[in-house]
Amino acid sequence: MDTSVREFDVVVVGGGVAGLAGALTLARARRSVLVVDEGRPRNAPARGVHGLLGSEGVSPAELLERGRAEVASYGGRVLRGRVESVERGGSGFTVVCADGTVVGARRLLVTTGVVDELPDIPGVAEHWGSGVLHCPYCHGWEVRDQPVAVVADGPVAVHAGLLWRQWTDRVTVFADPGRGLGEQGREKLAARGVTVVAEPVAAVEADDDGVSGVRTADGVVRAVRAVVVPTFTRSRSGLLADLGVPVRDLRMGELVMGTHVEADAIGATPVPGVWAAGNVVVPHEQVVNAAAAGNRAGAAINADLVMEEAGAALERAL
Repeated sequence: MDTSVREFDVVVVGGGVAGLAGALTLARARRSVLVVDEGRPRNAPARGVHGLLGSEGVSPAELLERGRAEVASYGGRVLRGRVESVERGGSGFTVVCADGTVVGARRLLVTTGVVDELPDIPGVAEHWGSGVLHCPYCHGWEVRDQPVAVVADGPVAVHAGLLWRQWTDRVTVFADPGRGLGEQGREKLAARGVTVVAEPVAAVEADDDGVSGVRTADGVVRAVRAVVVPTFTRSRSGLLADLGVPVRDLRMGELVMGTHVEADAIGATPVPGVWAAGNVVVPHEQVVNAAAAGNRAGAAINADLVMEEAGAALERAL
């Protein structure tokens, strides 16, 4: 256990793609950077990362391993652990890890992501990220032309049914009759050839090849090869909330779909010295966008430090 206190220009809390991209940008700007990574990436169950130019299909684990090596190659440090608390002290912050490690930081970049809270349906958690899916841009190509079940209600069901129809013409929406799709929603789904079953799904069935069907409340099993479910994306925002960063509801119309923290286009939060990037700010962003957000935040933090140092140098010169 390292109990010494070392000062860094920036401590990055969270070692996913957003955090590593920010750290890489800062390390290349010759900043001292520490990434503290708890090792719980959101996309760990996925077989591959898609839509990331130049790394199409790479496994999430391999992508992060590459990122850590790149950060280290420019002098950045990556520490496996959990940040227990952050306190403002003087002109910066004191970061305390669960193992007792304590470090100082002039600036913070928090990229802790979100947790997907899944519907309480047997079989959903077991096949999450393989046969149980949520993002067609991440998984649609892999299940193209296959029978797909959308398990949702209301506007979410309509949106998901129409979206997934782009990848397959064998989409069935299973909607609770007590929470309707609306007349216009049903008409749109019907016009695109999407079937609607007014029975809630009771379980996801599987065989040796993965997801094989859904069993509805009436006991009928319908064959499908993928199940689309909505998730409640809850931001891992505890540290940010403790620092005073606002946590907001993520809405689709009147429906609350999750939570996220408040930050501007370059990742600056309303709390001076604290930046945030990735899914903790925009829960639905894919890997390529999370990496871009981390890069923007890293550049903005470096610029902020540059201006602070220039001001201090000017004061000394007077």
